[in-house]
Amino acid sequence: MTLPSRRDWLFSGKAFLASMLALYIALAFDLPRPYWAMAAVYVVANPLAGATSSKGLYRALGTLIGASAAVLFVPVFVNAPELLSLVVALWTGCLLYISMLDRTPRSYVFMLAGYSLPLIALPEVGTPANIFDIALARSEEIIIGITCASVVGAVVFPTSVGTALAARIAGWLDDAASWAGEILRGEGALPVTPLRRQKLAADIAGLDLIISQLSYDAATRDVVAHARELRGRLLMLLPLLSSLADRLHALKALDGELPTDFAGVLARAADWLGRGRAADPAEADALIAAMKAQRPQDPGDWDELIRASALDRLGEIVALWSDCLVLKADIERGQHAGPWRPRFRHRRVVGPARHYDFGLMLFSAGSCVLATLAACAFWIASGWTNGGTAVMMTAVACSFFAAMDRPAPFIRTMAVWSGVSLVVSAVYLFGILPLVHDFEMLVLVFAPPFLLLGLMIPRPQLTMLGMLVAVNTASFVAMQNRYSVDFATFANEGFAALAGLTFAFAWTVATRPFGVEIAARRLARAGWADLAETAAGRNRDDHERLAGRMLDRLGQLVPRLAAIEDRELARVDGFAEVRVGFNIVELQKMRRGVGLPARAAVDSVLAGVAALYRERAARQSLTAPPDALCDGIDAALRLAAREEGAEGRRTLDALVGLRRVFFPGTPGPAGGFAPQERFQPGRFQPMPMAAE
Repeated sequence: MTLPSRRDWLFSGKAFLASMLALYIALAFDLPRPYWAMAAVYVVANPLAGATSSKGLYRALGTLIGASAAVLFVPVFVNAPELLSLVVALWTGCLLYISMLDRTPRSYVFMLAGYSLPLIALPEVGTPANIFDIALARSEEIIIGITCASVVGAVVFPTSVGTALAARIAGWLDDAASWAGEILRGEGALPVTPLRRQKLAADIAGLDLIISQLSYDAATRDVVAHARELRGRLLMLLPLLSSLADRLHALKALDGELPTDFAGVLARAADWLGRGRAADPAEADALIAAMKAQRPQDPGDWDELIRASALDRLGEIVALWSDCLVLKADIERGQHAGPWRPRFRHRRVVGPARHYDFGLMLFSAGSCVLATLAACAFWIASGWTNGGTAVMMTAVACSFFAAMDRPAPFIRTMAVWSGVSLVVSAVYLFGILPLVHDFEMLVLVFAPPFLLLGLMIPRPQLTMLGMLVAVNTASFVAMQNRYSVDFATFANEGFAALAGLTFAFAWTVATRPFGVEIAARRLARAGWADLAETAAGRNRDDHERLAGRMLDRLGQLVPRLAAIEDRELARVDGFAEVRVGFNIVELQKMRRGVGLPARAAVDSVLAGVAALYRERAARQSLTAPPDALCDGIDAALRLAAREEGAEGRRTLDALVGLRRVFFPGTPGPAGGFAPQERFQPGRFQPMPMAAE
């Protein structure tokens, strides 16, 4: 592990400064639980100023909603503990489910509102008359904490979200440029996309998170639209690069060596793309013109069809890359970004659609509901004075890690480090704080542990751990205006918190013994079902949303594939399936513009593709496409080649794409594809015989 950087120390110092400022203000106003203000700072602290502001806003909203629910429900159900338990559990679970539907930082509003009800309500059920004062005090203290964190983050050496976004985009473009160079030079022109390249789709998720925070940073508010355009184009590059790799692999398998002129165009494009983010966008027009000059205008055989398709894909990649470079430059200029004219206009870019596994999400939320109810039942039956704290921690732990495939290890870690926080808090409460008599000395004694914990938060692998230990330590110390502590009360509260976390761990182990395998299989099956529906004629006008869903599924699937050993799932090429989706939608769009025989042949191909993916979804395995589908595609290719106009050319290109995905090792159809007599749209011609 590397030593903390200067930026890490700066962030830790800013977080500690904000927490001490929040604690001072809460103590000055004599609020009942000033430590909540201190803890709130570490909950929302982030190295990026805009991220701190956004999370602070969401935490304030979530706290206000949860506090309002506590004020509403506790007086009504305080004399019916069973009903109150049911209300608390259902409230927590329902809002947890809503939070999983929104995969942006905004989801924190709903998750926090869900578990804020048990946090505020359950410890106070014995004194319901105080519930309004407690809810008001928690809201005030949380708002003080997040205000201090936001102000310090924005004023003291702020780090812009735009800076982080530009760095992330630059890294992604470098990775994509490396892949493009491998493809164009023949090193990566493989029919199947390696898993490490499929991971590029997962990396887009990091961009989504940063883009969603741009509007909360004063320096980057004007580039939100450009950032979203860039995201769509980055995603669009991935299946096009996969398609280009496939076409070049096919050409080399057919001819061994590429024609000199064609290879020259590829070398020019490779040189331009190889410069990565340093390439000049203005050179794209000359490259695209050179590709058009090389493209066979009327492909007469399979070799020429593949070459035309390769040049089409390369032209689209060059146009997209140019757009990405222009958008990146605009984003780096911040609020000076102006209007722009895209070069890539042939297709719509990938939409912002997401894939949701509603079944697993409902199961996770339901598990949280039942765990909370079970903990409440034990509390009611035992009459345990501190049982409310145990229920509260059960609800928090089950909510925090509900979206994970295997939450149990994370809950166990949370329990272990909460125990460490409890020990540290005991040392402070009974060994150090009795010797402290002014706020300045309090700051000095708090500095060592909290500065060290602050160094963990900027590191992604330690963020959750650092935040939990800091928040728990501040909460267990329970700093007040006057030193008043009782060991029995401290021990009981601490034991109850650990008991709640231990129960959440045991419950999760018992109810969620499965791991990533089920989630990965469900993702693959959902993709196959989506393609079957699209081939059958549904979603035909929604290709950008279809591609968005499929690439989002791929981004969710790739990290899971790295964690399991499933040879069947490892064979899934997510980019190839996105290409199938593009080609299906293209055929659905173009089929009405071609002659009746070609339309009938295309419909037959689409029916075969739908049947194939239905079978894969039903069997949950990569069933091999039947030979009849290959014959149908070949027949449709011959008929589409006789069509005039853009509809015939685009139909032909989509059919070539399907054949290359399903039958990459099968030789292409022999003979020519451009007879003298062409079909006219709307003019019926008899279907060719199988031997033709």
